[in-house]
Amino acid sequence: MPLVCLGMNHRTAPVEVRERHSFPPSRAIEVLVAMRDYSSVRECVMTSTCGRLEFYAEVDDYESGVAQLKQFLKNSRHSEVDDLESYLYTHLGKEAVVHLLRVSTGLDSMVLGEAQILGQVKEAYVQAHQAGSVGKVLHRLFHEAIQTGKAARTQTGIGADSASVGSAAVDLARAQIGTLVGKRVLVIGAGRMGTLVARRLRHERVGEIVVANRSHQRAAEVVLELGAGKAVAMPGIVNVLAEADIVITSTGASHFILTPENVREAMGRRPERPLCIVDIAVPRDADPECANVPNVQLHDIDALTSVVNGHIEARREHIPLVNEIIAEHVMRFQQWYQTRSAVPVISSLVEKAEGIRAREVTRLFQRCPDLSDREKMLITSATMTIVSRLLHVPVTRIRELAATNQAEAMDHVRVLGELFALEQPQAPAQTGTDHAE
Repeated sequence: MPLVCLGMNHRTAPVEVRERHSFPPSRAIEVLVAMRDYSSVRECVMTSTCGRLEFYAEVDDYESGVAQLKQFLKNSRHSEVDDLESYLYTHLGKEAVVHLLRVSTGLDSMVLGEAQILGQVKEAYVQAHQAGSVGKVLHRLFHEAIQTGKAARTQTGIGADSASVGSAAVDLARAQIGTLVGKRVLVIGAGRMGTLVARRLRHERVGEIVVANRSHQRAAEVVLELGAGKAVAMPGIVNVLAEADIVITSTGASHFILTPENVREAMGRRPERPLCIVDIAVPRDADPECANVPNVQLHDIDALTSVVNGHIEARREHIPLVNEIIAEHVMRFQQWYQTRSAVPVISSLVEKAEGIRAREVTRLFQRCPDLSDREKMLITSATMTIVSRLLHVPVTRIRELAATNQAEAMDHVRVLGELFALEQPQAPAQTGTDHAE
């Protein structure tokens, strides 16, 4: 059963398309459970972030599997996107493996080497595990991806300076208004990204940080961690908007937090002071019509690209080394994937040999009741060594063949199965990992 990745990201789809196909974390398990109705999809993990929506799956075959993933995506949304196919990419087999490992290392992120993506890959795996949509293949693949991401961060400088979408948002605000010193900044959202933004602002000598959140308690916790600023509940948003110079918003809301009406009301209280809004949420927190309110600048997450490109040149020199790490882990996964076909017959052979050995040793001990415990131990050890040495060559040979020539390996497996009357495994119709080679 081959591997596929179907998705869209910040390179292939603008934010207005990505937001229509985003899934909040609270719905992730529900989405993956619903995937069980699609018969060609055997295992599935979904990654849904501000910059991407991707499905990694092991399917019966490429054609039906990709078709069902696309159908699921169309069926799961309430708003239609014209020409959805043009925004999607599909990676098959080895390409899907390489792509996930590039994602986990930050090479495919809007901010090169961003640290948050590895945590998001882990979270996607955990959610799929909870939904029961992960089997042996995706368990192994995501384990490899997480290990690759860790290796890239510890062995290279790809993640230097802890750059992130949140820090890029702060840089964009500074670029728009000239300086952050002494400015009043409103951070809307006290989740992971909002907290990162607030931490970054703490080091920018801003005049005041206000954290607004649906849960006042959570906003207060962020302020307590910062040791500065104040927390407000969302109903008082117009009052703090009226005082702010900058707004950076990142919530998980499914509706607009900032509307032309509440922004216009706030601006009416300070008509001469401009307001810069940086919206890094997907779906967006700020209605695009807010940009039409006089003296308001509005920038969504896709506007970060120009800022990001100016700050990551030093990281680019580490890309070749990260690619080497990726190649090593891709090869390791491929070897495991390709040798899976040999595992059933090897296990069956070892189990049969051990069963024969154990029965004969037990029969011997019954016939020779005067054997001491030490003599029994020596006999048991000797028989185990004999079995191990007899099986070592055929088992090793089959594993090696499975990693390099699966057709020949399956021929050996069939012969071995016939000679020892073992249960015959079915040869996989397609390995899935050789597609890109």
